[in-house]
Amino acid sequence: MSSKNKPRNAFYAQSGGVTAVINASAAGLIETARANKGGIGRVYAGRDGIIGALTEDLIDTSKEPIRNIRKLRHTPSGAFGSCRYKLKSLEENRREYERLMAVFSAHDIGYFFYNGGGDSADTCLKISQLSKQLGFPIQAIHIPKTVDNDLPVTDNCPGFGSVAKYIAVSTREASFDVASMCRTSTRVFVLEVMGRHAGWIAAAGGLAADADTDLPILILFPEVPFNRRRFMAAVKRKVREYGYVSVVVSEGVRDREGKFLSDQGLVDAFGHAQLGGVAPVIANMIKEDLGFKYHWGVADYMQRAARHIASKTDVEQAWALGEAAVNLALAGRNAVMPTIRRVSNKPYRWKIGAAPLGRVANVEKMMPANFISKDGFGITARCRTYLEPLILGEDYPPYRNGMPDYVRLRNMPVKKKLATGFKV
Repeated sequence: MSSKNKPRNAFYAQSGGVTAVINASAAGLIETARANKGGIGRVYAGRDGIIGALTEDLIDTSKEPIRNIRKLRHTPSGAFGSCRYKLKSLEENRREYERLMAVFSAHDIGYFFYNGGGDSADTCLKISQLSKQLGFPIQAIHIPKTVDNDLPVTDNCPGFGSVAKYIAVSTREASFDVASMCRTSTRVFVLEVMGRHAGWIAAAGGLAADADTDLPILILFPEVPFNRRRFMAAVKRKVREYGYVSVVVSEGVRDREGKFLSDQGLVDAFGHAQLGGVAPVIANMIKEDLGFKYHWGVADYMQRAARHIASKTDVEQAWALGEAAVNLALAGRNAVMPTIRRVSNKPYRWKIGAAPLGRVANVEKMMPANFISKDGFGITARCRTYLEPLILGEDYPPYRNGMPDYVRLRNMPVKKKLATGFKV
């Protein structure tokens, strides 16, 4: 355990699907912790997320040169490894929580920073509650991250702005391509994007068209039950008017009975339905009903890994939330998440706030009804006002030999102190 004069160490981990900017949050946290000498000791990262804590597989970030930590700001993915591993309740599996406390105690960890989505917020809250029960003080701070943009309280989530920019740009570029070929070839392009329950990413496809760039775009949201007849009528109208149409479809689109169109009957590590493959389903329907030639694509990992076209707003907010997490911890806060508060739209201004994890854990923020057009296939002006600032600005990574110059950390391990191992 630490002495009165020695600052306690911190544990940081990345969780769930990674993003183009989650490493920027890591950089903000580590740089801020290093700058506050005497406040936080060493920052240990969990190798592959919370699994690193359970197996005592820790990374000593203090062994990493500051120049490499700063390069994290423009490097995509999770530099320390991530995981999809949800801790059960304390009643269901007390063993896991007691193991975490044993590891934290052995390495004098007094700060727990978990960078992830709703499930990660739940884990963070549970650890905070258990630390009180066991009398072992841990300040648990959740750092928001999710491309789905579905965390409550915060105006938006780091990771989303860059995905939104990628989808908006890709939809515009693909639409230009189809427009040039539609007279004798492809009439319909279908782009599948992420979004199990919330249609924020799909909505970003609507930004491809604006007052200066008139493009036929149809969006299929998870929030709007899929109606085949109405959708085919909309496709037919767009093709009649423009000669072609681009369709942006969320992986989470459901039919009127609530079944995912892309449900494969599989589940992931969190117990969520394993989705994917809705684009060919929609494209084949169009071929069957209307006979139009089509092409389809799946953005998949590309949309969340595309650091080369990241939103500058997104990068800045991701870094700031990592910094804010340290400042909240040093201020004595516990079981909270730093948030983004929108101050104004034009000009776009924002500031950092904080929310108790009880308001965040296991709560999903869906698209508001007034963000979706009345016909259910587009976005409203209000939605556009919300989305546009989040994709503003470019923050290109440095390039070397024509390729982005991303950093790969050395990730030096911390010597294990516990005699027994742990299997997950």
